[in-house]
Amino acid sequence: MSTFDRARCSADAHPLAWDAAIAAGVLVCMVAGSFVVPHGAHGVRWGVRTPDPLSLVLMTLAAAALVFRRHAPKTVLAVTGAASVVECVTGDPRAPVAMAAVVALFTVAATTDRRTTLRAGLLTMIVLTTAAMAAGPLPWYAQENLAIFAWTGIGATAGDAVRSRRAVVQAIRERAERAERTREEEARRRVAEERLRIARDLHDVVAHHIALVNVQAGVAAHVMDKRPDQAKEALAHVREASRSALNELRATVGLLRQSGDPEAPTEPAPGLHALEELADTFRNAGLQVEVARADQGSTVPAAVDLAAYRIVQEALTNVQKHAGPDARAEVSVVRVGPHIEVTVLDDGSGEDGVPEAGGGHGLLGMRERVTALRGTLTTGPRYGGGFRVHAILPVKADTNARTNSRTGALGDSV
Repeated sequence: MSTFDRARCSADAHPLAWDAAIAAGVLVCMVAGSFVVPHGAHGVRWGVRTPDPLSLVLMTLAAAALVFRRHAPKTVLAVTGAASVVECVTGDPRAPVAMAAVVALFTVAATTDRRTTLRAGLLTMIVLTTAAMAAGPLPWYAQENLAIFAWTGIGATAGDAVRSRRAVVQAIRERAERAERTREEEARRRVAEERLRIARDLHDVVAHHIALVNVQAGVAAHVMDKRPDQAKEALAHVREASRSALNELRATVGLLRQSGDPEAPTEPAPGLHALEELADTFRNAGLQVEVARADQGSTVPAAVDLAAYRIVQEALTNVQKHAGPDARAEVSVVRVGPHIEVTVLDDGSGEDGVPEAGGGHGLLGMRERVTALRGTLTTGPRYGGGFRVHAILPVKADTNARTNSRTGALGDSV
């Protein structure tokens, strides 16, 4: 820290002591100036004149008032200005009491607004200059009288410059603090969005496989004694589903552990091209699934393709868990103009036919995916029994959708 910075910190910590030191310095300058004749036959001469007692009293009073210049700048300006006027009228020879008024005017300009500075500066300048010219012992055109006019103007201008600089520095500091708060809020928002996306992807993947494991394990336990071959087949499906779940969780954890940008996944991202494979996993678990597509040849963005796949996956998982053992599911994917419509129907009549009753986050995750793509999602019970999931996804994904797709490398890799 430089000497100037240390002095400024000390002044901020002890303002009254600093003002007292300034007042003492101004008093010394005024007293010293009162002993000097600036214009003589031999130039500046020292000690050729002695100020009268009234001038010394006025100088002491004006300097004492400067101690309180930060607490009451306008009052201090009035006191020092009055002392300067009295000195201009009565002093012979004159002592430089106006120096204290210049310092007080500087303080007013540095601590108030520009309009107040203009008014106070003009008033002080006019009053002191008029008093010196009209009632002073020197001719009105004397340089000392013009010096009062000049020094009051300099004091007001310097104070206004200091105030302007402080305002600029404060504005820069506030703007930097506001930018820092904005960055922190943006970082927290991005972290929250990423956590939500990871939770949604993990739910979509893990819930699907765990539901299949649960169904196949129940089948194996039911037929273990009477039909061991079928039990072995069910256990084989359990093993396959659990292996898939472990592989996907391993890929997820691996991406989360990477400190840099993740590398591009080596496996293709799940999408509508894998819809039949997805349906086969549910068929192996005993769910009757029919798939109808009328979107062949359609090119859709990666974010829309992934969202459509996850919606079908979650809807079929809900059918598997809630619709009952004899339920059937129908999946349709249709291209309608600029949209892809995904519909999943079931005719289940189980007690848990409504997925929301289970307290999970499947429907919430589907709605978040559709909302991110500016699409619409409709879910609810069907007339006569069962449940319906209908999603309309725009084929042309907007900027937010493309951003979600780009930041969705984690979900795509699993």
